Amino acid sequence: MTKLENTQKFRWNQEKYSINSRRLDIWCFVLVLITKFWLSGKQWSYRGGYSEEKRTTRRQKQAVWIRENLLNLGPTFIKVGQLFSTRADLFPTEYVAELLKLQDEVPAFTYEQVTTIIERDFGKPLPKLFHNFAPIPIAAASLGQVHKAQLHSGEEVVVKVQRPGLKQLFTIDLAILKRITHYFQNHPRWGKGRDWTGIYEECCRILWLETDYLNEGQNADTFRRNFRDEDWVKVPRIYWRYTSPRVLTLEYMPGIKISHYEGLEAAGLNRKILARLGAKAYLYQLLNSGFFHADPHPGNIAVSTDGALIFYDFGMMGCINANVREKLIDALFGIVQKDAARVVSSLVALDTLSPAEDMGPVRRSIQFMLDNFMDKPFKEQSISQISDDLYELVYDQPFRFPATFTFVMRAFLTIEGIGKGLDPDFNFMEVAQPFAMKLMTDINGNSETSILNELGRQVVQVSNTALGLPRRIDDTIEKLDRGDIRVRVRSVESDRLLRRLGMIQMGTNYTILTSALVISAALLFVNGSLLLAIATIIMALVPAWALFRLLRRLDSLDIMF
Repeated sequence: MTKLENTQKFRWNQEKYSINSRRLDIWCFVLVLITKFWLSGKQWSYRGGYSEEKRTTRRQKQAVWIRENLLNLGPTFIKVGQLFSTRADLFPTEYVAELLKLQDEVPAFTYEQVTTIIERDFGKPLPKLFHNFAPIPIAAASLGQVHKAQLHSGEEVVVKVQRPGLKQLFTIDLAILKRITHYFQNHPRWGKGRDWTGIYEECCRILWLETDYLNEGQNADTFRRNFRDEDWVKVPRIYWRYTSPRVLTLEYMPGIKISHYEGLEAAGLNRKILARLGAKAYLYQLLNSGFFHADPHPGNIAVSTDGALIFYDFGMMGCINANVREKLIDALFGIVQKDAARVVSSLVALDTLSPAEDMGPVRRSIQFMLDNFMDKPFKEQSISQISDDLYELVYDQPFRFPATFTFVMRAFLTIEGIGKGLDPDFNFMEVAQPFAMKLMTDINGNSETSILNELGRQVVQVSNTALGLPRRIDDTIEKLDRGDIRVRVRSVESDRLLRRLGMIQMGTNYTILTSALVISAALLFVNGSLLLAIATIIMALVPAWALFRLLRRLDSLDIMF
């Protein structure tokens, strides 16, 4: 395919967009997607009969279809898909696994457009700014592309230029996505227990931050300062004089792509050491500064000839605050002690778990996971296995993962994947063990103060419970005497059957009413009363629509139970 043909393949790849055309493309995708979701829940839609294996296969095919269509819809949806790849609490594992493969596969824009953007932002001709500027980009992505250049002072740099019309495209797409979000939030099934509005707002915040190259430059400077005492990590320097909100100029720092195994071996670099360095770098980010690279895929990490890691692309970063760290430490205590109740209370405090009247099922699920996780030696653990167990636990449960947590999990999985590609025997948990032991030592191991604080906390908790127990018993007995407490026994199966019978009876009434109106309309039409027949048909649509809604509720009732 020629470059021109590849460019014309995407309708969004232009500076000016037709809002109506864009709406048509997006809503067609959404409506087909909703139809596919609806059919997946209907057992009659499976050829040859329903089975869990067939449903899994269909989900896998749908996941591939979603990924391909997100690519065709352009930058906004590529980024949204990449963000959704972290949300295993919202989507089945088949979708998450496919969205993890979502990479920027978009055409480059022209050199003339690049020149126009740079000259407009700096108010100077391109030759006045750069001694040399390569017209062909060395890399192109959904948000922008990178050109190699040379300053008049002699330094070699790379210039990252934002895609023309990107902010206009984001504005149009996000307005449409807001309506789609509203639909999903109010859906009786898909909106239940889901904060789609909050997810939309988080996506908007991240997308707009990525379009601000000044913010990316500040992130790069912060990241470089955090590693200033480590010679095994390198970060390109920002040239602020040649940087604007749409243009980012960085030090040219070439390296071998970390997934280019043949190149690494040809340079005489030890792949086992590089695998451990990748994991060490990420753990260093999390535990030392809390400021971490949220998108460490192989395209954003290279290796210098002396074996140091080079990080690129700082548009998507994460930050763990001090108060969050304290709550995570409390959750860590609960995990080490196999105390599911403490883990649950910590997750509620972290706003990761929605409190409910009956937390028993969630607590039992966490206890089951703790028992299975803690029974295995630490070094035999795998991030992918842990994440699979975690995702299976949280899917369709009252968990809501913050963006920071999902970024950390995705980065862990990516780093483990990179490590295993470099060294088949690589184990992320083995590298993490010294960091975890140091953390536990700082918290609980050799610090008498920490031990006393923990014991004091538990003593206070037990004392409060013990001292308050007689009063709670007395209050309960008094309420029983007054009749304020009622003991109710409910059979869930009986309730379900009664609800179903009531809905079937209502459906029968709607069916009879619809049939009567349709027959009346037919008789009026035969007798020449066309207007009355049309009016009667319109009236018949009301009970018909109510019948359709009722059948959908019956289907959802069957799925829930």
